[in-house]
Amino acid sequence: MKSLSNIIDIEELRKIDLRIGIVKHAERIEGSKKLIKLIVDLGNEERTIVAGLAEWYRPEELVGMKVVVVANLKPKKMFGVESQGMILAAEGKKRPAILTVLEDVEPGAKVW
Repeated sequence: MKSLSNIIDIEELRKIDLRIGIVKHAERIEGSKKLIKLIVDLGNEERTIVAGLAEWYRPEELVGMKVVVVANLKPKKMFGVESQGMILAAEGKKRPAILTVLEDVEPGAKVW
């Protein structure tokens, strides 16, 4: 395990809005080897999220997956697509492990 750094306090953590989303659509972004464009259902809205997962996941593997989304991340444009959040993943042995949930939760559920 890597050493922990950049310790934050609980108030800083509370600023991060983590939500459960369901991937409704996924496609590779033309001109990029790493990026996939995802349409994610957050319950009350759908968001476009660009994720650097194309080296490890095919778009069709992601559709239907319940994922953990940073919902209040400042939007950023990549390859002409505005990303409106971030999908969380952990370092896996062979590929990034996308954070998901075991229980049946509704899209938009708050992660705490």
